[in-house]
Amino acid sequence: MEKRVQAAAIWLLMLLHGAAVAQGERTRDKMYQSIVGAGCFRRLNGTHQTGCSSTHAGSVGVLHLIKVEADLEFLLASPPSPPYAPMIPPHLFTRQNLLRLIEAGPKNISVVLLINKPDSMKQFSHELNCPNQYSSLNNSETCDASNPATSWNPWGTGLLHEDFPFPIYYIADTEEITKLEKCFEKFNNFEYETHALRSLCAVEVKSFMSAAVSSEVCIRRTRFINNLSGSKYCDPLEGRNVYATVYPRNIKTDDSEVNDIITRERFILVSCRLDTASMFDGVGLGAMDSLVGLAILTQVANLLRQLLPPQSSLPDTKRNVLFVTFNGESYDYIGSQRFVYDVERFAFPKASARRAPITFDNIEFMLDIGTLDDIANIKLHALSGTPLAQKLLQQLNSYAQSPRYGFNLNIQSEMSYHIPPTSAQSFLRRDPRFPALILNAKPANKYYHSIYDDVENVAFTYANTSQDFTMLLDVSNTKGFRADSLQMKVRNVSSIVAMALFETLTGKEYTGSKVANPVLSDEFFYCFLLSADCPLFKAASYPGSPKGLPMPPMRYVSVLGGPQESSGWTYRVLGYLLSQQQPKIPKDNCTVLPLHYFAGFNGAGECRLTTQNYSSALSPAFLIDDYDWRSGNYSTWTESTWSLFSARIFLRPSSVHQITTLSVGIVVLILSFCLVYIISSRSEVLFEDLPASNAALPPPTAC
Repeated sequence: MEKRVQAAAIWLLMLLHGAAVAQGERTRDKMYQSIVGAGCFRRLNGTHQTGCSSTHAGSVGVLHLIKVEADLEFLLASPPSPPYAPMIPPHLFTRQNLLRLIEAGPKNISVVLLINKPDSMKQFSHELNCPNQYSSLNNSETCDASNPATSWNPWGTGLLHEDFPFPIYYIADTEEITKLEKCFEKFNNFEYETHALRSLCAVEVKSFMSAAVSSEVCIRRTRFINNLSGSKYCDPLEGRNVYATVYPRNIKTDDSEVNDIITRERFILVSCRLDTASMFDGVGLGAMDSLVGLAILTQVANLLRQLLPPQSSLPDTKRNVLFVTFNGESYDYIGSQRFVYDVERFAFPKASARRAPITFDNIEFMLDIGTLDDIANIKLHALSGTPLAQKLLQQLNSYAQSPRYGFNLNIQSEMSYHIPPTSAQSFLRRDPRFPALILNAKPANKYYHSIYDDVENVAFTYANTSQDFTMLLDVSNTKGFRADSLQMKVRNVSSIVAMALFETLTGKEYTGSKVANPVLSDEFFYCFLLSADCPLFKAASYPGSPKGLPMPPMRYVSVLGGPQESSGWTYRVLGYLLSQQQPKIPKDNCTVLPLHYFAGFNGAGECRLTTQNYSSALSPAFLIDDYDWRSGNYSTWTESTWSLFSARIFLRPSSVHQITTLSVGIVVLILSFCLVYIISSRSEVLFEDLPASNAALPPPTAC
């Protein structure tokens, strides 16, 4: 019976606890409403910290909608119930306004919300006027930051490199924005002078960053011998470069063969940037910034693989084309700096690739595909007008202006120190005489390194033709694409570059009619701008692989262990488009690289001989013992660690309400102590003095 009573008591306690928890959750849900968005986070280099962080417990501010610039004056003077959280549309999210909010101090401004209302926006770039200016050639002629009109990013505000004393939260969804605006209108947007006397709609943002000061400090704190908890404060920015060759290279067997390959192989290095950047975590597609260049490199690779004869038929049978997509270039050229570092030390490719190392003597020249904002205004850049540069320019224009193809382009040349911020800078810093040529257009991207460099910025419309995108087309077959479409522009530039490289390798003018396929560009941009669940990614995957996510892959370089979606998909796509089909090899025997089994366009599966691989995109600064963090020799960017971002709105009680609640609590506490004291001092009167243990015993009797 006693056990049954105990069990019933336990069940009763559990039910009461469950009811209390449920009631608590319902109360919390009524008090708070979550807001979906993306947070600004902290990055650090060898000398500074940039980005945003909330307080450890979260930053709270009263919502205030900014419709015109004059609305800021209310927050910058003496607001009645600080701190506030201004909701700012993109056209007012300017350097001048943000610096004014910083000057107002944390007493007045605790959170900033960027709301996605781009109607009045004309530009939105928070990169520097001279991107990567401290890791480029040490010459003011490369980019003059004091003259935005002649810089490489004339619309840049530099906010991406500022340190903010408050969190900045980006809200893209219109329903979430409407929720905020309704809350503001209902509780805040009237009788401003009485804000301190009533409850107000407020927002709480949690985005606390663990790292501070600089990369040197946070790395030292992480490595500190007394860090018994194993805490990590920051991680180096780290990704993977992706490379592949047109012709397969010989597998390394013995030292004699290695030496023969090192002295005789010759490579034309064709490169582009793989990554992009923005102020907010996971948001930023880099459509015009770097994706157009990656699309052109991909098309050139596919076109050359199908146009070129076997390597044994070339005038020089040791010539090859090496395609490299460099990762982390947005942060002082991480990927290309590491590539140069490895090549200098005979460490590229890595030993596990079982290929002979490539040296700088093996590289014939470099053609770097930069930002092609305006395809009608492309220039070939070099430090000086060498015969190589003049010859390649002549070859490019012979196809660009040929009536046979109707591309109607004219590629200009600029041989000076005014060279764009591309991966070639890492090679030229090592040796200004290195034969680096850069294809770059006149700057026209008003949304460079921002959340708005997206589908609309490149005017991409998916055609969804469901046609074979791997085959080459006759120049007259446009597949119905308009001449001014993005797909046709990429087709034209890719074909021109591939034809010029074909002539360089074979020594013969290209006279065929086959050009790049605009359908491949169509599928490429759909995959990287709209959805990873796309035909190109499926064809480049193993048959039956899980579908890609119905969203574009993230293209930020990230950290070790972070998402590397962009490099992973680039690896598969380059591997597929540059590989050679092996119809005689069955699926069961197609399991060891360089053999790879792809689903193919039809999804039936096909064995192919591949050449693609990864190389590290980690700055050498993190490999060198006792590196001088202030030297500027290598990139020193790190990313702070943080807990999950969160934001929610609630009604913040007035100051009077808070003071009243506190006062009542103190009074109740004092009364409780007094009551306990009175009861304790009068216990003899209030309670029977006889102990319970003695009360149960009968009184003693006389003997």
